[in-house]
Formats: sequence, structure tokens, C-alpha cells
Amino acid sequence: MTVSKFMEIQQVLQPDWFQCLSDGEASCTEAASIKRARKSVNRSLLFLDNCLRLQEESEVLKKSTIIGVIEGGDVMEERLRSARETAKRPVGGFLLDGFQGNPTTLDTRLRLLSSVTAELPEDKPRLICGVSRPDEVLECVERGVDLFESFFPYQVTERGCALTFSFDYQPNPEETLSQQNGTEEEIKYVDQTKKIKMTSYNQEMTSFEINLKEKKYQEDFDPVVRGCSCYCCKNHTRAYIHHLLVTNELLAGVLLMIHNFEHYFGFFHSIREALKNDRLAKLKELIHRQAS
Repeated sequence: MTVSKFMEIQQVLQPDWFQCLSDGEASCTEAASIKRARKSVNRSLLFLDNCLRLQEESEVLKKSTIIGVIEGGDVMEERLRSARETAKRPVGGFLLDGFQGNPTTLDTRLRLLSSVTAELPEDKPRLICGVSRPDEVLECVERGVDLFESFFPYQVTERGCALTFSFDYQPNPEETLSQQNGTEEEIKYVDQTKKIKMTSYNQEMTSFEINLKEKKYQEDFDPVVRGCSCYCCKNHTRAYIHHLLVTNELLAGVLLMIHNFEHYFGFFHSIREALKNDRLAKLKELIHRQAS
């Protein structure tokens, strides 16, 4: 994909904003060398500069906003250079690339993330790809990330599962968790995770969800989550969703998708309220109690 071809596509689409292409290969390989990371940053910056030049020459794209991409793999020096140089350009925001599927440990990724966001202006949004688990989302929020993808509810739905984690950061999180999911569900979080690791088809399942294909939900006539205002929870039960799943009815995925997106977006509303009320630490404590 050449710069001119890429920008021609943007002129046809006329988006409000678009992400500039970048060389993200160094972020995906298991052992990217410093030389490869440097090349990744150089190529990404060159592509960005050419896109900005063509944008200036285009009457159609002058109102569009370009999102610059931060590359550099797990090489701190190159990550920081990418952040500083991209921040010098007239971009409208920043995409923090390469944190999805990164072979480095979570601590290393969070350290890289903290260092990178510290170099970026606070008045422009920071996006991140590939981070979706509630506990990881909160770690990124603490480090200055503003926007996330919403593929997590889709993945949960594909597994035949429903999000049930609590995000109500009240003074008594034990009571909140018990009311929303049932005390039995909370007690079984750890045991459920151990069972997940032994079951090949559920390897990616998290402790933030329940597997409604399991036989124990066959006669569970509670809503998926008590108090949830989504169409699925207001009109159907766990037993009904279980029936739809085991009989391979397409409606199962539709109802689970409705619930999972409602639940996930409710979590992000809770994050915004927690930030507004200076209660993010409370919310993080509640979420980490449910993480595995």
C-alpha cells in the first residue's frame, strides 16, 4: 500500500478521522532487535509525514483528523522516540500499537505504556488496540489511555458466555457482588478458572464471565445478571439462553451480544463516573477481586 493509494482511499471515504498506516511488524515478532524496532519507527514516521503532506494538498481531507501511530516494539528508546517525534506532528491523536499479542510480560508492557503516555500531550486522545479485559483496561486508564476497542464482548459471545462481573464500586463491594451475580457465583470464580484451564474449548474464558452452556444453568431461571436493564435480562433467563446454546439456535448469539455489549458499556460508564468522583481506586479494587 503506497501513501498515494492510501490517501486516495481516504478521499473516497471522507472520514472524520483516520489512523495512519504504520510498520507494526516489530511489535508482533517474538524477538524484535533494536535495529528492527528503529526501522519500524522510521518507516512509520515517514509514512505519516507523507500522509500529512498529501492531506494539506487535498481540499477534501483538510477537515479530517489523522491519528499518528506509536511503534517501537518492546525497545524503550525507540518507543520514546516514536512518541516524541509523532507528538511534534499536527496529528489529532495517538494510537499505541503493538501491545496486543506482545510476548513481553504485563509488567514490561505497563512500564512501556507509562513511559510512552508521559511523552504525549494530554489534550489529544490516546487509543490502544488489543486491550480489552476489564482489569487490563483499568491499568491502561491509570496510565493515561482514553479510548479502547470493544471486541471483548464479541469474543465472550462467541464462546457462548455472558459477562457477569460487578462494576458497582459501592462502599461494600462484597454485598454488591453478591446481589448482582449471586454468592455462589463469587465463591466459584477460582474453581471455575481452574476448570477452564483443563477444558480445551474454553481456554480463553476469563473469570469475568459465565459459560451458559454448562448443565448447571439448565434450570436456572434467574436473568443473566440481576438488575441489568438490557433486553435479554429483562425478558429471558439463563435457562432459556442455555437451551438456545445447546440446540445451536442463532438467537442465542443475538441475545448474548445484546447483554454483553450492554454490560461492557456499563463498565465504561462506571469508569467515567469513578474518574469524575475520584473513586477509580475503589473500582480497580473491585475488578481485581474478580480477576484471575
